[in-house]
Amino acid sequence: MINVSESAKNQVDRLLSDGSNAPGSFIRVGVKSGGCSGLSYDLKFDTELKPEDKVFEDNGVKIVVDKKSLLYLAGTTLEFEGGLNGKGFNFNNPNASRTCGCGESFAV
Repeated sequence: MINVSESAKNQVDRLLSDGSNAPGSFIRVGVKSGGCSGLSYDLKFDTELKPEDKVFEDNGVKIVVDKKSLLYLAGTTLEFEGGLNGKGFNFNNPNASRTCGCGESFAV
């Protein structure tokens, strides 16, 4: 399961309502090789489900994760930090043994 904080939900709602994403869009979260710590997060809007996808809904936000990425992301909370020093969406991942300074990559 992927959890969605209230601040992330509000930002997703804003992005979906601004008209720049196709109707029926959802958040796709994944993990790919790369980054300072070995694995990096991948976050985007998508409209197509694949056979290996797992679908979750939390706080009114539909999240889709492929089976392989779910192994690394189970229990993760998607958060959003705004403001002058905010860095946008970030992941609070209990499976990460270490993260890089910017928080965009991790290792397990």
